[in-house]
Amino acid sequence: MKSIMIGALLGGAALTVLSSCNKPAEETTEATPNAVLRFSAIPDEDTTAQDARFKPVADYLSKELGITVEFVASPNYGASVQKFAGGDIQLAWFGGVTGVQARQKVEGAQAIVAGEADLNFKSYFIANSSTGLTKSESFPLEIKDLKFTYGSQNSTSGCIMPTHFIMEASGETPQKFFTQEFGFSGSHDKTAELVNAGTYQVGALNFKTYEDGIAEGKLDKDKCVVIWETPTYADYNMTAHPVLEKQFGEGFIVKLQKALVECDDAAALAALNREKLVAVDNATFDGIASVMAKVNFK
Repeated sequence: MKSIMIGALLGGAALTVLSSCNKPAEETTEATPNAVLRFSAIPDEDTTAQDARFKPVADYLSKELGITVEFVASPNYGASVQKFAGGDIQLAWFGGVTGVQARQKVEGAQAIVAGEADLNFKSYFIANSSTGLTKSESFPLEIKDLKFTYGSQNSTSGCIMPTHFIMEASGETPQKFFTQEFGFSGSHDKTAELVNAGTYQVGALNFKTYEDGIAEGKLDKDKCVVIWETPTYADYNMTAHPVLEKQFGEGFIVKLQKALVECDDAAALAALNREKLVAVDNATFDGIASVMAKVNFK
């Protein structure tokens, strides 16, 4: 398998702190009175506990920036993008794909941070032990005849990048590669659950969900086995809406980025399932955008 550790696909762009808008020094933008920063996140795992999960992030930003921050739940990946595009939220924890989609819809939107591990993210292809499949260094082409599930259709690590590697290894689209109709579970934890139970024989999901599931006893490593892991790529990110500069004053996005990069609040980082956040920019995810252009399920 050829590595895709090339150029921007892996987030190789320089991770520079964002500069403020190029307005003359004498021009300033005053904050809107009683402005509220509303943020959301893609529901990549259990969709019923979003408010409780992300409250620590809202609490941290409220305290650090001295503003009111509220979390707004999104029922699915597409809804999080639409809320951002419509201005209902001004900050979002996106995957690589949804981040690209949101920034394409909103001129001036900026990816500002990612988890340190997100710059070298990867997907696992997993199988139920009944298949007899074991871990391989090369892509397991034999999965073509098995019942396969993705996560969400808009998931970077649960669909788009796995599809990229299927196409790279087989030279075929998933529609032509798989001999059985494949499914979409909707989330990473659901994919793991379905493969663990044998409802689907194989699936693809992000590595963190699988490893957390094993550590927490939700998955049986003897029943649900990793059969292949992908090369790495850039994935999750926090993207800021340009309207924040009008709501909270010129230079606010830089302050927001700084607060996130310097975050050492254990509860907030745990909510994002990350140990550390680092500065990124839109170019970090150029490679994801190029893959998205090649993948089509219609």
